[in-house]
Amino acid sequence: MIRHIVMWRVSGETPEENLASRQLVKHSFEGLRGRIPGMIHLEVGMDSSAADYACDVVLVTDFESQHALDAYAAHPEHLRVRQQLGSLRTARFQVDYPVEPLTPASLSTVETAHAGI
Repeated sequence: MIRHIVMWRVSGETPEENLASRQLVKHSFEGLRGRIPGMIHLEVGMDSSAADYACDVVLVTDFESQHALDAYAAHPEHLRVRQQLGSLRTARFQVDYPVEPLTPASLSTVETAHAGI
């Protein structure tokens, strides 16, 4: 499984314009759920810290394989969203890395590890 994380800073002269940009990015990428073969998880979050060094929006997706992630990059729905959001994004940061899929056994290990917290 490959995890694909993208973080953006988006435009907006006022806090209201920036919020509208963040909401559009979030809504647009959430619209890809169930439309991309091989994408098994998608979540989009908007920053709530207001730290001056923070990004505005983060996309976290999991793909079945590197091949599925590569296909996503050229998928027409993804390209449509990228074009739609074009000038809203003022900076973009990306990390892709392999992860082990969670299994019932690994979930119980995580639950046991966090039980004492």
